[in-house]
Amino acid sequence: MNFHIVVLAGDGIGPEICEESKKVLNRVGEVFGHKFEYEPQDAGGIAIDKYDTPLPDHTLKACQAADAVLKAPMGGPKWDKIENKKRPEAGILGLRKGLDLYANLRPVRLFNALKQASTLKPEVIDGVDMLIARELISGIYFGEPRGIHGEGKDRYGVNTEIYRAPEVERIVGLAFELAKLRRKKVTSVDKFNVLESSRLWHDVAEEVSKKHPDVAFEHQIVDNAAMQLILQPRQFDVLVTTNMFGDILSDEASMLTGSLGMLPSASLGGKVGLYEPSHGSAPDIAGTGKANPLAMILSVAMMLQYSFKLLKEAEAVEKAVEKVLNDGFRTADLAKKGEKAVSCREMGDAVVKEIR
Repeated sequence: MNFHIVVLAGDGIGPEICEESKKVLNRVGEVFGHKFEYEPQDAGGIAIDKYDTPLPDHTLKACQAADAVLKAPMGGPKWDKIENKKRPEAGILGLRKGLDLYANLRPVRLFNALKQASTLKPEVIDGVDMLIARELISGIYFGEPRGIHGEGKDRYGVNTEIYRAPEVERIVGLAFELAKLRRKKVTSVDKFNVLESSRLWHDVAEEVSKKHPDVAFEHQIVDNAAMQLILQPRQFDVLVTTNMFGDILSDEASMLTGSLGMLPSASLGGKVGLYEPSHGSAPDIAGTGKANPLAMILSVAMMLQYSFKLLKEAEAVEKAVEKVLNDGFRTADLAKKGEKAVSCREMGDAVVKEIR
């Protein structure tokens, strides 16, 4: 089978981890008889420098015409002080809207070999395997009105949190369908005791749950959920929540796996899925070889599973990652004091060798 992938190499360490991910895909193609074609496009900081916009029209059109999009992290301090609508993050939001990517899926799975890499006790995190489903194209990141108004001491900032019932229904409904493929439990996270938008979320989630009596369901208030992620993380199977809460909780949950460099993600909804690591562009280590490519490589596994329906191929990539970790390969973010760290390229090469 042939697949056309738009590659957004992004900023900072993006080009480095993209290169390792393409090597993994090429190896999958060799072993399983597929061909992956790559179309590079600019988005994020690099696009701002070239085109004065974080998401050029031709980039979005290319993404909309692809079979899937592989996206590296975007942004960095270089672009922090420009106006919001031109910052790299605006390009990311534009991609999500332009591809109708309403659901972001972040699997949080602890590889046994990395138990010691987490700051939490092994007995707390042993067996952690959850999926965070985050609503991606509504909520406070998209609500209007928004902006900074006034002058001097009278300045004030406005953001609007808004959710409509159908938006909640589709993401919560997806969470239930995903739970049926796992351990059949959904936890909906909101702040219904303070926010009206969360009250709507809470009520609609409850209504959706009644359509899935075979799946266990519970609500948690977000501050409690944040605590429970650290206190008893094994209680979670599928956690579904709003755009902002999902953004925060998924980064917190990444620490259960030892490093944010281990957390992949898939953004789904429209015809074209987008796959990216959950970490940032880490410009401070760009070009040093210290980047961890595993979250990007595991995002490739999600692409194989969700966009291309190549389940055996996805499993082969995941098993290869597990094998190299079991064999003691560690990038700088995972290595313990005194342990030898391999480079980004060496980690990618090690994964490639194990795909069979």
